[in-house]
Amino acid sequence: MKTTCEIMVQKVLPAIRAELSRVMIFEHGCTQQDVADILELSRAAVSQYVSEKRGAEVDFSEETQNEIRKFASVLLNGGLSSQEKVNGMCSICCFVQKSGWLYKNEPEAKACIICKDMNEK
Repeated sequence: MKTTCEIMVQKVLPAIRAELSRVMIFEHGCTQQDVADILELSRAAVSQYVSEKRGAEVDFSEETQNEIRKFASVLLNGGLSSQEKVNGMCSICCFVQKSGWLYKNEPEAKACIICKDMNEK
């Protein structure tokens, strides 16, 4: 049995980072180093996200991709603290959970009470 949190950390968060990286590079013209600095990752990690060596297991809905694009724009405007960036990632993660992706694609996932409470707000 895997908890929701395990699946989100292993599959969904890397996929969000990968999509953010691709959006910032291919749609906004950022360099890998720019993205690494914004996302507080190594340039090598961004390279792996862009080349689909990491985070390629998840296909997001168009709605989720739009949420990721919006967050990429917010990130590119700058001025966010590390905590605000974390909050933005959490917001997208919750969006994915609310969309039903997790239970359609990982039916064995068991929601934890904390995630369930957060998603009902």
